[in-house]
Amino acid sequence: MDTKNRQVLAILFTGVLMGALDISIVGPAIPAIESTLEVESRLLGWIFSIYVLFNLVGISLFARLSDIFGRRQIYILSLLIFGLGSVIVSFSGNFTALLTGRAIQGLGASGIFPVASAVIGDIFPPEKRGRVLGIIGAVFGIAFIIGPVIAGILLSYFKWNALFLINIPVVLILVVASRRYLPSIRVKSSGLFDWKGILTLGLMLASFTYGINNLESSQFTESLLSRNVLPFLLFTMMLLVLNFIIEKNADNPIIKLVYLRNRQFVIAGIIAMATGVLQASFVFIPSFAVGIFDIDSSAASFMLVPLVMATAIGSPVFGRLIDSYGSRLFIIIALVLSASGFYLLHSNINSRFLFYIAGILIGLGLSVLAGSSLRYIMLNETSAVDRAVTQGMLTIFISLGQLTGASLIGVLIAQASGMQGYRNVFLYQALMLGLILFVALFLKSHSREISNKQPD
Repeated sequence: MDTKNRQVLAILFTGVLMGALDISIVGPAIPAIESTLEVESRLLGWIFSIYVLFNLVGISLFARLSDIFGRRQIYILSLLIFGLGSVIVSFSGNFTALLTGRAIQGLGASGIFPVASAVIGDIFPPEKRGRVLGIIGAVFGIAFIIGPVIAGILLSYFKWNALFLINIPVVLILVVASRRYLPSIRVKSSGLFDWKGILTLGLMLASFTYGINNLESSQFTESLLSRNVLPFLLFTMMLLVLNFIIEKNADNPIIKLVYLRNRQFVIAGIIAMATGVLQASFVFIPSFAVGIFDIDSSAASFMLVPLVMATAIGSPVFGRLIDSYGSRLFIIIALVLSASGFYLLHSNINSRFLFYIAGILIGLGLSVLAGSSLRYIMLNETSAVDRAVTQGMLTIFISLGQLTGASLIGVLIAQASGMQGYRNVFLYQALMLGLILFVALFLKSHSREISNKQPD
């Protein structure tokens, strides 16, 4: 890898790290935010949800913009929007301003990851993309390791606002570096900009996110039929049909439906949604550890270090192997590892050793599923003109899995007493991964991946 490519990757990875940190770093600050801004406990979840919502809404928009106007310009725009959101959050004096800043942050972050993945597809040949995308997966793992540590250190000396203020100099440095080193690649694109598609897609995702986040685990049926959930889910279905019609007739659609006829693409999308559900369960594992080992939440979080370390280490290793042996083999291995890990959690009574082994197995599985494999598939199946858009679609699939999984997992845990609810969830996860394993068998072999890859 030459010096120029290393500089490009440093810029891309730093941006991705910054966006990932703003998910993990905010957790320790929530108690301070709650007391400082006098926020009701039931509203605190929106600090996370509104970030995810606007991230989902903006993904396809920025992905398509990067195809039309160039990667460098849109990457810089995304960074500036993220920086603006960080400023608003840092100086917010009430909860409304805080949520406004988080929404703008999420919108800015929505352009960072798909554009970074598209740039990798632009500048690296297929045989090297897997290892580079694997490093991006490792960046996410590292963010979740160092995020709480950074937050703890800063909160020991400063107010919670400092967690977001540190983004501002980083953004400024990245903007300057991007202008100098990022390639200004534009792909040929014809037709009008698909504003109707963007609008309906954004409203659909917003409606779904709002509805799914208002489900009550203790009263699932009643909440599902309530005015805060059912109308929004019905509106989501209506918008889905409308978006399908719009995209089918658009000259330059934001989501190209032709890819839904591509078996490789569809299978990758199914695996991506399952990966999102798997990631959602990660939030509940510390509570399970607290219950079975009778420890505090701090110690339980520390017990997740093997899982996160396995993800961070496995991502670049498996990424390199995917370049040599293809995605199907390692997706199958990842599904077996993850299913085994969740089954160990299900059967675990009070063995810390088995808990750590389960975490390592799940982490290694995640390092493939959430790392390079699915993005590797998308890059090989996509022409240069649609590279960023399909990367954005993949991120949407994963995020929808996360949102849906978090709500359903909460319901399943509430339906059983004690630790049995958690064990049921882990068993269902193992069974789901087993079904996805069967689907993954229909992915292309490595030789077919290479021979059928799309030209640049």
